[in-house]
Amino acid sequence: MTGLIHLASQPAVWAALATLVVMEVVLGIDNLIFISILTNKLPAEQQTRARRIGIGLALILRLGLLGTVAFIVHLTEPVFSVFGQDFSWRDLILIGGGLFLLWKATKEIHHSVDPEPNSEESGGSLGFSAAIGQILLLDLVFSIDSIITAVGMTEHVPVMMVAVIVAVAVMLLAAEPLSAFIARNPTVVMLALGFLIMIGMVLIAEGFGAHVPKGYIYTAMAFSAGVEGLNMLARRRRRGAKAALPGRVERA
Repeated sequence: MTGLIHLASQPAVWAALATLVVMEVVLGIDNLIFISILTNKLPAEQQTRARRIGIGLALILRLGLLGTVAFIVHLTEPVFSVFGQDFSWRDLILIGGGLFLLWKATKEIHHSVDPEPNSEESGGSLGFSAAIGQILLLDLVFSIDSIITAVGMTEHVPVMMVAVIVAVAVMLLAAEPLSAFIARNPTVVMLALGFLIMIGMVLIAEGFGAHVPKGYIYTAMAFSAGVEGLNMLARRRRRGAKAALPGRVERA
């Protein structure tokens, strides 16, 4: 208890906490987009429960991994080398997670562009357990990546835990509005799947040792989302103009 009071009295700790919260929230966007797209494939009565379970698993995983932070740090140590390129367990996890994201996003894009409602492989056939399993897999990848990043910013585990709890609470609050927004706007689904492909490529690149500044990634995502927002506004204005056209003709 005395140690926590001592930490709370240090301005540097509060600054680290604020930075970590922002970082965890930003990194959680990737996870939240995936959860929203995946759970929207489930029957309506299962979607909310799946989202809550998925986000709850993210919290449990991150807090559990923080308890083994000394082990997590060692995941960055090389375990083998190929053609002079060292690979650690973190690299392999990132590459595996990136490949999974590429496969999943490409599959969903295929079902959106060329739907096969009678096929057993269609996106609508996703089961509840399969959805939770896929969410858990991506939770693990994003959790390890965010914790390793957090360890480089502060050495205080309680600060990391508070940041994780705050970030997951924000994810929980944003999950329902984001999922509803994606469900109402089909073109946003395609944009979000494009984001997942980009994130998957970034994970693979980082697994092979190429550092991609996150600022570039999120700036590109924000720009694309802004353009899509303008398209949505234009479509809404055109629909409003068409709806008002018959009344104008009658008055004429």
